[in-house]
Amino acid sequence: MIDGLKIVSAGKLLHVAVTGKLTKESYEAFAPCVDAQVREHGRIRVLFEMHDFHGWTVAAMWEDLKFDFEHWKDIEQLAIVGESKWEEGMAVFCKPFTSAKIRYFDHSKLDDAKAWIESE
Repeated sequence: MIDGLKIVSAGKLLHVAVTGKLTKESYEAFAPCVDAQVREHGRIRVLFEMHDFHGWTVAAMWEDLKFDFEHWKDIEQLAIVGESKWEEGMAVFCKPFTSAKIRYFDHSKLDDAKAWIESE
């Protein structure tokens, strides 16, 4: 776990759990994991789980934009799991930045998110 960031990978699935605020260092830990999985498996699936999440630092937002541009076609499915209305809005906000199928799930539906990300 790095700065409120926990990353677990299994095959084509990358499960990212975040708490608090993402920093530039979070992306410096996260991006190489994605790169390695893409090299090994091609397009991947991401389960992005937020708990007590407070957004990004300014430096992390810049890293996020660079990441989105670089990995435009590398993610085939993205399940966003959150606890608030603004986190649900992230699913809509992300669509122009990726070719992935994106779906939002309330934190109480984590099992549904896992089933969806593993099924299609």
